[in-house]
Amino acid sequence: MTIKEFAALVECNPQTLRYYDKENLLKPVKVDEWTGYRYYEADQALDFVKIKNLQNAGFTIDEIKKLANADNETILAAFDEKIREQKEKLNKTIEISKSYQNEMTMMKNKLEALKKMLDCSMAAFDPVKEFGIDKQTYGEISKEVTGCLEEAISEGCIKYLNNIDFIPDDIEGELEKDHECNIDFFNSSKYELVYEKHGWSHVKDFFDELSFEKEGEYAMLFKTNEERAKNFAFINTVLALAMKKNEEVKKKVSCNVHRTEDGENHFWLFKVL
Repeated sequence: MTIKEFAALVECNPQTLRYYDKENLLKPVKVDEWTGYRYYEADQALDFVKIKNLQNAGFTIDEIKKLANADNETILAAFDEKIREQKEKLNKTIEISKSYQNEMTMMKNKLEALKKMLDCSMAAFDPVKEFGIDKQTYGEISKEVTGCLEEAISEGCIKYLNNIDFIPDDIEGELEKDHECNIDFFNSSKYELVYEKHGWSHVKDFFDELSFEKEGEYAMLFKTNEERAKNFAFINTVLALAMKKNEEVKKKVSCNVHRTEDGENHFWLFKVL
């Protein structure tokens, strides 16, 4: 029978049969070499039923091919295994659904605690002494920093989950710890040193010399005293000022601040290659 007649028998679209043929699932018994017409035998309808049901049950093409010549006992066993897998997946989804709201509430609380800590840190920081900027400019920076966290809280934190894994349950206690840099900027071919300054007293002593003229990603590395190394206001202000330099250039800037080993202040600017 022609493909149109066979499609009517098994109640499917001829396009489905062409797809099965292409995937070597159900080949016609004959293809006319002149017209290209496909012809099927009536008993191939049983193969069609097998393939269609396996496909509807979520079996992959490769899985169906392996079961193409299997007997009914093997097919039913495969269905049982598929049902078990789907039940496990459903139970896992149910568990995730139950824990979702609790985790979102916990993360929101962490963000709110972080915002309070940042508010206090930014308010206590002296931008004039360190950066030589006026109170108005610093106030704008403070609003930008806290605004990001307020947006995260109001939007349910979803956009920011991947960026706040560092927030500890005890935020204030964690500030007493030094976060060692895991990136070897100096020996990695991924980073190109574009500027360095040593022995400075305040960031304002050299910050005007920095330039971000090339589009791309940059990494700032500070080795300085403990007060700066654990001060979120210092880190966020440095980042904000860096982003304001060469504003017309599309860039991404990260900041790493760590304790100095020799008592001197050090700074390096790297371009990510």
